[in-house]
Amino acid sequence: MAVEAGQIARGTVIRLLPYGVLVRLEEGTTGLVHISEIDQNYVRDVAEYVQVNDPVVVKVIASGEKGKTELSMKQARGENDPPLVPRVREPREEEEDAPPPPSSQTRREQRASLEEKMRDFMGDSAERLSDLRRHQDSKLGKGKNR
Repeated sequence: MAVEAGQIARGTVIRLLPYGVLVRLEEGTTGLVHISEIDQNYVRDVAEYVQVNDPVVVKVIASGEKGKTELSMKQARGENDPPLVPRVREPREEEEDAPPPPSSQTRREQRASLEEKMRDFMGDSAERLSDLRRHQDSKLGKGKNR
């Protein structure tokens, strides 16, 4: 049985992609839920909302040529359904050793540091430009009395 646009179907997540999720419907059809069709809110990482083998309810948006099926999780949700909540994921090993996010005090210190760096850069830049002009003038013969 082929799926039709507007149909609500059940399926299973078979693959996570950076731009969405591949879902195999009970009918055997495979379709893509684009990242923008997972939740009403901004979705940064699909792994925060679904995992491989998770059961999902989707709405068929379009069943296009070449067998491509476009699906939507957010359109399949009813108004009375509870909101989709992102999962709290466990930090990976390399993230555990990472420093904590900077506090507002650290940001202020970095900003002051940036201002100092900019001041130093501008001073060095002005000095280099004057050296370059002096060098060009000497090659062009400016400044020599003829």
